[in-house]
Amino acid sequence: MAQALLLKIASLFLIMFGSFLITKLHILRSEDSRVISLLMLYMVYPCNIISAFQIDSSPELRSGLLLAFMAGGIIQMGFIALNVLFRKPLHLSPVEQTSVIYSNSGNLIIPLVTALIGPEWVVYTCAYISIQVVLFWTHCKTLISGDKHADLKKILLNVNMLSIFIGILLFAFDIKLPSFVYGAMNDASAMTGPMAMLVIGVLLAGMDIKSIFCRRRVWLVAALRLIVLPLLCVAFLRFSGIGSGIADSETILLITLLAAASPTASMITQMEQIYGREVEYACSINIVTTLLCILTMPLTVILYQL
Repeated sequence: MAQALLLKIASLFLIMFGSFLITKLHILRSEDSRVISLLMLYMVYPCNIISAFQIDSSPELRSGLLLAFMAGGIIQMGFIALNVLFRKPLHLSPVEQTSVIYSNSGNLIIPLVTALIGPEWVVYTCAYISIQVVLFWTHCKTLISGDKHADLKKILLNVNMLSIFIGILLFAFDIKLPSFVYGAMNDASAMTGPMAMLVIGVLLAGMDIKSIFCRRRVWLVAALRLIVLPLLCVAFLRFSGIGSGIADSETILLITLLAAASPTASMITQMEQIYGREVEYACSINIVTTLLCILTMPLTVILYQL
């Protein structure tokens, strides 16, 4: 699994390098990444989430989803609690705190799970994603903007949340989409990983590479996001006994671990553009953690599987 994960991440990075090169050759501009991001947000992600729920219900699947929601919720609440301990001694700014807490569980994990384990397992990624979407528009937004009033409308009408609601509704009532609709959604879903890496490559080409890697605080945030928190997750998932007696619990918890151990969420950069003042710093953290995850994520999986 670790070897397959390493190869898959490496192939995604080749796509990122391609978009980086095309942008450096002035065929694309850095601003063009917004168009790709909008396509992903409003078409690719919803298709991926809804199609993931197009599976036959069973007691094993329902118990597995419950496990995924429970494990994802405990881990994300644990991350927020640990942030309370870290922020003062390490003098973490709001962008650093959110970059440590929130992972790129949508952009990277859905394509990895699809390629490595199989599309039928993507449904379990929706548990972590749905919990994180709620926290994005409550806790994360509060930290970055300083506004302590949660926007309930933005939470409920977020396109990813709507997709999860629709997927769960279709799943609960065993409603199957027409084959040509399901086929189109599957085809769109296959673009998730490549398009995410295209965006990163285009953004990277428009930045000063030296300034990205010379900021010492970036490496501190990367160490917390990619090493410290994933190690704590491995210990929790292995020794807490969570999932005992549930079919396929080891694979379900592995999916949760992959989501928790992934790089900093690209949503942090987008929120900084709207509410904060450290857009370039947020983008730098996202790029560095994404580059380093090619080593840290396979090592995390190896530890989990020992």
